[in-house]
Amino acid sequence: MAERVGIVAVAQTKFEKKKGDQRFQEMIWEVVKEVREQTGLSFGPGQIDNAVTCSDDFFDCRTISDAPMGDLLGAHYGSEEKAAQDGLQAVFYAAAAVASGHSEITIVAGHCKESQSDRNMITHCAFDPIFSRQVGLDYLNAAALQARAYYEKYKVNPEHVAAAVVRDRKNGKYNPYARLQRPVSIPEVLESNMVCDPLRELEIYPQTDGAVAFIVATASRAKKLCKNPVWIAGAGNCYDSYYLGDRELAQSAALKLAAKRACKMAGISNLKKQIDLFELSAGYSYEELLFLEGLGICPPGKAGKYIASGKTELGGETPVNASGGRLCGNPLMLSGMARAAECVLQLRGRAGERQIPGAKKALAHGTTGPAGQHHCVMVFSNK
Repeated sequence: MAERVGIVAVAQTKFEKKKGDQRFQEMIWEVVKEVREQTGLSFGPGQIDNAVTCSDDFFDCRTISDAPMGDLLGAHYGSEEKAAQDGLQAVFYAAAAVASGHSEITIVAGHCKESQSDRNMITHCAFDPIFSRQVGLDYLNAAALQARAYYEKYKVNPEHVAAAVVRDRKNGKYNPYARLQRPVSIPEVLESNMVCDPLRELEIYPQTDGAVAFIVATASRAKKLCKNPVWIAGAGNCYDSYYLGDRELAQSAALKLAAKRACKMAGISNLKKQIDLFELSAGYSYEELLFLEGLGICPPGKAGKYIASGKTELGGETPVNASGGRLCGNPLMLSGMARAAECVLQLRGRAGERQIPGAKKALAHGTTGPAGQHHCVMVFSNK
């Protein structure tokens, strides 16, 4: 990056099944107010001079879903841009605005209320109307198709897949922001109701409402605003083919390229040795395995055994999803933002009972689109 970019504040709501007592503006104000209080910043010249939001018209049940956000984020004094996909892209956008010199201090905020609508009907609309919608595709059954392709190609042990869910739910117990905080066992996962073969209820991320916000700034401003800013060391993203049939579903080519770009920018040559924490946006159990392989942590088809061995636990050699991950409850739009928030807390030493001792570098991952069509990877450092 041309200009070093630091994260100086982060805030999350408690993620819940239904925030029926809050409009989405109230959810956003909760986190915007908190990051402003952390920094003492307001809006206007010399203060917050740019805003990036993450929202979706379908989930908000209205057009131009970012319009009500403008005043809350100070956009009446300046610019506001919207990312209508996974929230880590919004953080990437903000980092680019600061690194390029267009902004000194940018506020980023995302919101999503999945409780207002039918998630499967919304993601159904992401497919083209001529070929794919006609057969009823949505993100859930696209994930099921990918899971089946992955399982069949590598003869994956179901217990190894369930072990990833068990680890996430165990970690989620210690995350006060997580929606689901009750640990589960491997038999519970494998005996839970079948939802979309081969995916069972406990293998699918739950309906969730919530909001997340960050403030990012140039190096000179970050050091004055915060005693321990977390630096965005590298970022990369990549889209895969639109049509499922044009992809090799048992692997993640887009994730490999996104990670390669982020690592090159961050000067990372070996993720397993140089990263202290991986926060993966796995909305379905099998994605925990597929994404570890996409990052190069494990050879194709070997991530299940790696997880079952305990090496991805908080005390293992490759800690994964100390936050509990998306399987413990984050909205589709905000998973990457929640992953980045956890990385910031960990690198500041403020993650409580789930803290990874001595964490210096962390990786956050976000994904959107059917069967992981788009991936964003961001590397953070506290030095």
